Amino acid sequence: MAMIVVIGSFRVPPSMVDMVESAMEPMIAASRAEEGCIEYAYALDVLDEGLVRVSEKWRDRAALEAHFRTAHIAEWRAQVSALAMTERELIAYEVDEGFYI
Repeated sequence: MAMIVVIGSFRVPPSMVDMVESAMEPMIAASRAEEGCIEYAYALDVLDEGLVRVSEKWRDRAALEAHFRTAHIAEWRAQVSALAMTERELIAYEVDEGFYI
């Protein structure tokens, strides 16, 4: 069975990074605790202030779809406009288990 990998990014105003981090923390913690979540991480780009990199791994498509229906994701989505998020691009890929290089 293939796992799902989500890769992407979004941008927030540099002046709002602290506020965005506060909003991300509980959402990330709750997402990591979900059944089927293998990895869930948001990271601030070191060289591009306000750019947030997203990487997620899910056991399967059903786990990712269940994630979209959680209360913490509904809350996160409700905050998007207040966080002035722009340039949001997230792409989900269906992959095999991969290999180490």
